[in-house]
Amino acid sequence: MFSSSLYYLCPFNIEYHIFVSALLFVMWKNIGRTLDHQTNQKRLPAGGSCLLIGPVLGLLALASSITVLIIYIIHVEESVEAREAAISMFYCFGIVILACMTVAGALGLIIYRVEDWPMDTTPNPARTLDAKLLLGSSVGSWLLCWCSVVAVGGAQSYPSYRWSNLAYALLLVLEKCVQNLFVIESLYRRRREPGECSAHSTTAHEIFSVTASMAPPYDGIVNHAFESPDKHRDVLESSKTDKHMYDKKTKDVSLAIGHGAQDTPSRKRQVLKNVAIFLFMCNISLWILPAFGCRPQFDNGLEEASFGFSIWSTVLNFALPMSLFYRMHSVAALFEVF
Repeated sequence: MFSSSLYYLCPFNIEYHIFVSALLFVMWKNIGRTLDHQTNQKRLPAGGSCLLIGPVLGLLALASSITVLIIYIIHVEESVEAREAAISMFYCFGIVILACMTVAGALGLIIYRVEDWPMDTTPNPARTLDAKLLLGSSVGSWLLCWCSVVAVGGAQSYPSYRWSNLAYALLLVLEKCVQNLFVIESLYRRRREPGECSAHSTTAHEIFSVTASMAPPYDGIVNHAFESPDKHRDVLESSKTDKHMYDKKTKDVSLAIGHGAQDTPSRKRQVLKNVAIFLFMCNISLWILPAFGCRPQFDNGLEEASFGFSIWSTVLNFALPMSLFYRMHSVAALFEVF
């Protein structure tokens, strides 16, 4: 039992040493460094009860990945037809989930471009480490994808999963690029405060347009040398009426501005939260598959036939731990984004 469990515990051991090495490096780089108080402030989560689509789709992806894992492990050791069916099932599932993750990440990036939240450029070693680890650990998967594309292009055999392997490799590269952009942009974006938003966007047209209805009322100061008492009384009464109308209009405008500033960003933040939780669950799903034995790179034979057993095993020993670490670190980064 202990010897068989080592096969599944080995990825945890490799990820632990990679993560500890990265933390020790960033600790060494920041010895004696002081931070501003603003860099340690946590952003308060936006309230809302619309977090339904992201968790439901994420749980569906997680359940599907566990089902694929069980079927793959059962059928990959059987006949050649069963093995090819299991590998094709894995690639089809991977294509679907990677396409959904790419669309979700692209939606988050579009929202950031439309919303135009300011960038937070304050020095933050933890955030810098997250971005560098994401980009650095992506190299392993990109190397595997490049090898798969070369192997499919120069393959002498024609198994049923040949083109699905190619589509899976290309989508994996695209998905990691989009997810890296989304996570890094989420870490560096700063939510605009309501006062800052209203000062720049909502009241800009009021500053440069002065109308008679919104002009300040007459304050009651009269030059008695030129005005008669009757006219003085009429002016005071009209000034009271104008002041009352001015106060009412300014209150209505401020209420409209307040509601407009809180409604739309809140809905967009809810969409971003759904995207983050969906990617969170999908990365857990894609981490579970190779960590517990669903590794078609060992079983499909295309890359091994193209590069040879020794070269391909060396590539896998380097790239697979990096890929597992990428998924685990993406889960941590997306949890921070959420």
